[in-house]
Amino acid sequence: MRPYFRLPMEKQETRVYGLQFGLLCLSSFLFFASFNMIIPELPDYLTSLGGEEYKGLIISLFTLTAGLSRPFSGQLADKIGRIPVMVVGGAVCILCGFLYPVTGSVAAFLLLRFVHGFSTGFTPTGTAAYVADIIPVQRRGEATGLLGLCGSLGMAAGPALGGAIANHFTMDTMFYTSSFTAFLSVAVVARMKETVQQPDRFRMGLLRISRSELFEPRVIAPSVVLFFTVFSFGTILTVVPDFSAHLGIKNKGLFFLSFTLSSLAIRFIAGRVSDKYGRVKVLRLSTIVLMLAMLAVGFSSNLTELMFAGVLYGIGQGMNSPTVFAWTIDLSHEAHRGRAMATMYIALEAGIGIGALCSGWLYNNNPDNFRLVFWSGAGICLMALVYLLVAVKPRLQHQ
Repeated sequence: MRPYFRLPMEKQETRVYGLQFGLLCLSSFLFFASFNMIIPELPDYLTSLGGEEYKGLIISLFTLTAGLSRPFSGQLADKIGRIPVMVVGGAVCILCGFLYPVTGSVAAFLLLRFVHGFSTGFTPTGTAAYVADIIPVQRRGEATGLLGLCGSLGMAAGPALGGAIANHFTMDTMFYTSSFTAFLSVAVVARMKETVQQPDRFRMGLLRISRSELFEPRVIAPSVVLFFTVFSFGTILTVVPDFSAHLGIKNKGLFFLSFTLSSLAIRFIAGRVSDKYGRVKVLRLSTIVLMLAMLAVGFSSNLTELMFAGVLYGIGQGMNSPTVFAWTIDLSHEAHRGRAMATMYIALEAGIGIGALCSGWLYNNNPDNFRLVFWSGAGICLMALVYLLVAVKPRLQHQ
């Protein structure tokens, strides 16, 4: 059993970012790099297995298991601790990286994508609850922005590195590199100290979830906004690799590099701005930027235009993500913080998964449908803006 660890409040206020936060950021960078490394090459890999028509399932199956596991990971994070939950997610990535090279059929590949989703069903839930434990409320938006920046660095480095490895070596080498990167993320987590006071030992009874424990009602508003805004991300993950190839771009990870790098500069700033001026004001602006970005992707006809659209998309996501995370933590009860973060992540996975499935269906391997797909994503972002303007009650707009 790990010892309880939490800095005294007066020390938290003077020294916000200590060793534990630094380790959390490093682990987040490695974790996101590990599973994002393979995403741009998966459509071609599935095609080589004879499953071209199932491209929409690459992301949707992954997010399905991630969403299904959220209530369990949220409860376990509150009961047995944040660290074990983060370790489980990393361990799944390690295992899957070694199994991809031996998948010899479409069915085996899709089953592995389903299993791989448990990784993001666990690790980010524990990570979000951990940062809420060690950061004081007045610096929460700033801290989540900085943590998200590290995750974005991983998301930027992963696809670019994965594409380079696949082009210069082999797909199998890329998968093994992904597994090793996940191993490093778990090694970092092992050096961290648990923040849950007197964590329980794991027992099967902890996996029993009552209906009231499936979601946290306090965080419905940010979860709804997140669902609508990440629908476009599911579209990007599913269709942009083929769209890049259609435009003659060899490294399919370049778009992902452009939008994740552009989000780095804005994440930290957006978190601080939301701390000062409020979460909802920042989210209204971010949804507008995301709408414009999806329209710009649809209009792109060459590498330069696509990279510009990627930069714009990164700015929107860089503003949106840390603000939604901080708003969720603001509204959650300390005793049920893991459940609150799980609820938010269920909305995240549902939005990405449904976005991936719908975009794959609309695209249908027909290049004539590219604009329809991307502009539909813009329309869903508009729904988030309408919700923020009309349905969010004034009392929920405050921290």
